[in-house]
Amino acid sequence: MSNHDISLIRNFAIIAHIDHGKSTLADRLIETCGGLEKREMTEQVLDNMDIEKERGITIKAQTVRLPYTACDGKTYQLNLIDTPGHVDFSYEVSRSLASCEGSVLVVDATQGVEAQTLANVYLAIDNNHEIIPVLNKVDLPSADVDRVKQQIEDVIGLDTSEAVEASGKTGVGVDKLLEEIIAKLPAPKGDENAPLKALLIDSWYDSYLGVIILVRVNDGVLKKKTQIRMMSNNATYLVDRVGVFSPKMTDVEALYPGEVGFITASIKSVGDCSVGDTITDNKKPCDEALKGFKPSIPVVFCSIFPVDSSQYEALKDALAKLKLNDASVDYQNENSAALGLGFRCGFLGLLHMEIIQERLGREFDLDLITTAPSVAYKIHLTNGENITLHNPADMPEPTKIASIEEPMVKATILVPDTYLGAVLKLCTERRGEQQELTYVGSRAMVVYKIPLNEIVFDFYDRLKSITSGYASFDYELIDYQTSDLVKVQILINEEPVDALAFLCHKSEAESRGRQICERLKTLIPRHLFKIPIQACIGGRVVARETISALRKDVTAKCYGGDITRKRKLLDKQKKGKLRMRQFGKVEVPQSAFIEALRIGDE
Repeated sequence: MSNHDISLIRNFAIIAHIDHGKSTLADRLIETCGGLEKREMTEQVLDNMDIEKERGITIKAQTVRLPYTACDGKTYQLNLIDTPGHVDFSYEVSRSLASCEGSVLVVDATQGVEAQTLANVYLAIDNNHEIIPVLNKVDLPSADVDRVKQQIEDVIGLDTSEAVEASGKTGVGVDKLLEEIIAKLPAPKGDENAPLKALLIDSWYDSYLGVIILVRVNDGVLKKKTQIRMMSNNATYLVDRVGVFSPKMTDVEALYPGEVGFITASIKSVGDCSVGDTITDNKKPCDEALKGFKPSIPVVFCSIFPVDSSQYEALKDALAKLKLNDASVDYQNENSAALGLGFRCGFLGLLHMEIIQERLGREFDLDLITTAPSVAYKIHLTNGENITLHNPADMPEPTKIASIEEPMVKATILVPDTYLGAVLKLCTERRGEQQELTYVGSRAMVVYKIPLNEIVFDFYDRLKSITSGYASFDYELIDYQTSDLVKVQILINEEPVDALAFLCHKSEAESRGRQICERLKTLIPRHLFKIPIQACIGGRVVARETISALRKDVTAKCYGGDITRKRKLLDKQKKGKLRMRQFGKVEVPQSAFIEALRIGDE
C-alpha cells in the first residue's frame, strides 16, 4: 500500500478573481516541483488556447500532478487543479472544487478582494474546503499587504495571521506555500477495495485520441481495460488509456483513490460526457452517484448568421467542431427573411458568448452577424400549457398568453464608495431591487436582484465606464419572476423584420422602439419612394420615422403659366410614387442590421 499511500496526496484548487495572478503562480509551483524542464516552460503553462493567453483568462479547468519532497523528507503527490475564474463557468469551478479537499485563495496585494474572489470563496466553503490565503504580487511598489489582510478578515472572515506573502513573478514565498499546503490541507479519503466511484471533472476533444476525460477517483481503482459506465445516461465504454498530466501527458498503470488523472475510452463526442457525472465499473457498480450533478443550461441566446450566405456550410462545420470541445454550446437552425440561413445558439453567459463568437471568427475565418443577445422566458398560455421562449420572433399572440416570467439574477458589485451613487442609479434604471449594502473600509458591496434581460445588453460596459473600471461584478441565476413584458416588432415599409424584434419591459418598450427607429432612419439608404419605419407593440404603433423619397424635379421644364400646370405634373409624380411603394422592395444593407442591433445608451 505504501506505493499508493493516500495520506501523501494533497488535492487543491487555486481560486482568485480574474488577473490576480493564479495561472502565473501555478507556473511557479510547477517550476519549483520540477514538473517541466527549463526549455519547456512557457508563460501560463496551463492555459493552452490562444484566446486564454491573449485575454489572460482561464476558460477550461486544467490539472497537473506534481511530486514534492517536503521538509519532513516524505515525497507528496500534489494535484493542482487550475479553475476558471469567470462567473459564466461557475459550474465548472464547482466541479473542480468538488474534486479537491482544499483551496489556495489568491488575492492581489495591490487590488484587494474583488467580487469573484467572494463568489469563488463561497463555492469553496460550500464544498467544506480548508482555505489558505495567499497575497500575490507583494513585489510591486503599490502592494499594501496589511490593508488587504484586514480586508480578507472583514469581508470573508478568514484568519490571515499566517497568510502566505508571495509573488508569482519573482517566485518569492512559493516554498512556504508548498509547505503550508502539506501542513494545512487534509489528505483525501477513499477505499481502494470498494466499487469504483469517480467524478468526471471535465472533458475535451483531441483529434487523435477522441475525448479525453479528466477524473478524480473517490473509491476503487481505475485501470486500463475496465468497462466503465456513466451514471447519468448509463452509457458504457472500455478504458484504453489511463494517465496523469505532469504537465505533459504521462501514462500510468491505474488511478487509485484520491488521485486525479485522465482516461480515454474511444468516446466520439464531448456531449456524451457531462461535467459532474459519476463514473463507475459496469460489472460492479457503486450504489449511488456522487452528489451535485446537473446538466449545463444555456442562459443567453443569440442568432449567428454568415455575412456571405455561401459560408453557411462552413459555419455549420465550425459549430459542430466547437461543440466537440465545449458541450455547453447549444445550437439549432434558424431562417430569417432579412439575414438568410443561420443558427440560434445558447450560451452559459455573456463571456461564453463572446469567446465562442471570437473563436468562430478567428479559428475558422468566418465573417458573422450576430443578433442582440436575449434570454429564455417562460410563457404560461391561457390553455394551461407552459412554453420556453428563446427567440422573440416566435412569441405567441398576446391574447393567448396568461403570464410571462423572466429570469432574475443576484448581482454582487464591489465598488469604491466614491462611485456608489452612480452604481445605485444604474441598477435602479435597470429595474434592480437592492438586497443589501455593506462597507469594507472605503469600498461598498452592493447586492441587487436584477432581471437578466437588463444585464445582457451592455450592463458590464456601463458599469465599468461609470466607475472608471474600478467596479467588479459577479452574478448568479436565482429564479424566474412574473413580469410585464411586451414584444416590440419593427416594421420597414409595413413588412415586419424578425431579426429586429425584441422583448422588453412595458415601461421601456416605447423609448427602445423609438431609439431603433431613429437609428434605422440614418442607416437605411433613401429609395425612390417614402419608407415608413415603425415600432409596434401588438397592433399599436408606438414610434414612427419616415425616410423621404428621392425625387426628380418634374416641374423644372414648366416655366411660367398657371399653377394648375405645376400641380398636374406633381400629382402625376405622386401617383407614380404610390405605385412604386406598393411594388417596391426596400433593400436593407446588412451593415444597417449590425449597427441597429447595437442598442446602447448613446
